[in-house]
Amino acid sequence: MDDNFEVLIVGGAIMGAAAAYFLTLDPAFRGRVAVIERDTTFAQSSTTLSAASLRQQFSIPENIRMSLFGLDFIRNAKERLGADVDLGWHEGGYLILASAAGRPILEANHRVQQAEGADIALLDPDKLKATFPWLNVEDIVAGAYGLSGEGWFDAHAFLGGLRATAKAQGAVFINGEVVTIEREGNRITGATLADGRRFGCGALVNAAGPQGGRVAGMAGIGLPVEGRKRCIFVLHCRTELPRLPLLVDPSGFWIRPEGAYQICGTPEPEEDRDPGDDFEVDWPLFEETTWPNLAHRIPAMEEIKIIRAWAGHYEMNLLDHNAVIGPHPEIGNFYFMNGFSGHGLQQAPAAGRAIAEWITRGRSVSLDLDVFGYERILAKRPHAELNII
Repeated sequence: MDDNFEVLIVGGAIMGAAAAYFLTLDPAFRGRVAVIERDTTFAQSSTTLSAASLRQQFSIPENIRMSLFGLDFIRNAKERLGADVDLGWHEGGYLILASAAGRPILEANHRVQQAEGADIALLDPDKLKATFPWLNVEDIVAGAYGLSGEGWFDAHAFLGGLRATAKAQGAVFINGEVVTIEREGNRITGATLADGRRFGCGALVNAAGPQGGRVAGMAGIGLPVEGRKRCIFVLHCRTELPRLPLLVDPSGFWIRPEGAYQICGTPEPEEDRDPGDDFEVDWPLFEETTWPNLAHRIPAMEEIKIIRAWAGHYEMNLLDHNAVIGPHPEIGNFYFMNGFSGHGLQQAPAAGRAIAEWITRGRSVSLDLDVFGYERILAKRPHAELNII
């Protein structure tokens, strides 16, 4: 072995960085932690290619609770990560619109959100039109609007701040690609990198994003997590859109401000499989689907200028679009931080804290996250999140 660590974390983007941050912050943890990342430029990372937004509008209480902690972490980032860290937090709100068919789910979700203390208002078409005059509400029956606690931020600054603070607290960051995970019976004992380096461990955390299923497979563990391509288009609308929030349309597209511009996207067709190394922008998706729907909902968007676009990968849990967090029930020193299906960036602080607590205390103390345990994957028992964007 080149070296031994109490904890090896496979994946150094937002999940791995959050786990390292909370482990090294925890006085109950006295071991050494290493974070292994194959691409330290993060040029194709889900973290840096995301829309970097935070919401409370979920259908499952635990998702709301995780994002509420993410909100607290981001609002207090300077105290947690240093006075020079500026996440550019903009509390612009989410607006999730519903047609007649979608109204029952929107209202049911809103009841869950209210019970969890999320500051979400349910607006009728008249109130929507009065609040957002540029919005076409002719086929809309309701909208859920985040009055506070929802918005967007700088993902690069968030990742950089977490990694730098974790390193200052003692975490070791290693550039390399894990190609083999060593397992002896029901214990993980180490990992080997593509360049031949080998590291022993007392525990291993899978924080590999879209590669999470592949990393689990190295340990002989099945995990239904794959990448899914998502394209983001940067637009300039010639007409001002006052108070534009992050708007989610029943047709599937979303749009939000980004400085002087707007960014938007639409999910790829569900039948599309793992994109592998495909980061090509799907221009027909924008021209044939996104733009017509966008212009219908916001008529001013009939005249836009496309500035640029990029493609990134979601880590999608194919079972139920929800995270898998915590230890394997039989291989107790293998921990999951996988399958967040588009809401991982905002939930990374809660997930990182939970992993640190599982490793040091044997359970997630701050939040009960048992609903996201691997047991449901084994049983093929989905616990679906209905509000996936």
